[in-house]
Amino acid sequence: MFRRSFLSFAAATMIAAPAFAGGHSMDIVDTAVGAGSFNTLVAAVQAAGLEDTLRGEGPFTVFAPTDEAFAALPEGTVESLLMEENRDQLVAILTYHVVPGAVMSGDLMNGMTATTAQGSDITIGTMDGVTVNGANVVTADIEASNGVIHVIDAVLIPEM
Repeated sequence: MFRRSFLSFAAATMIAAPAFAGGHSMDIVDTAVGAGSFNTLVAAVQAAGLEDTLRGEGPFTVFAPTDEAFAALPEGTVESLLMEENRDQLVAILTYHVVPGAVMSGDLMNGMTATTAQGSDITIGTMDGVTVNGANVVTADIEASNGVIHVIDAVLIPEM
C-alpha cells in the first residue's frame, strides 16, 4: 500500500512548476497544474492513479519532465503508456522520477546516486550544469508544501 501511495505521490510531484512555489502553500500536483507546462505529466499521474500520493505529506523530490520532454519520446509512446493495460509500466516510469525526501540543488554532488520510489538508482552530474541520468535540470528548487521539484528536459526511463 505504501509503495503504491508513494508511487502516486511521485508521479504527481513531477508535474510541479515554479509558478506558485514561493508561498509553499500548494502541493506538488497543484504547483504542476498551475505552471501550465506539465499537462502531459499531470495526465500521466492521473492515469496511473498517483495523484493522491503526490498530494500526500512527503517530503518528496520530483524530477519533472516538461510537456516538450514527453513530446520528444518516440511517436505513440505517451499514448501507449496511458492505456490501462500499460498502467504498471507507466507507474514505474513516473515513480522513477521521485526520490524520498527534499533534496535541494545545493545538496547535490557530481556522481552521487539516489534511490527512486520505483526502486532503481539515478545518478546526478554537476559538471557543466546539473543532470539526472543525462537529462538537464532546467529549473531547480521549486518548493511546494510537500517537497521540491526540479524541472528536467527529458523523460527518465528505468531499465525494466
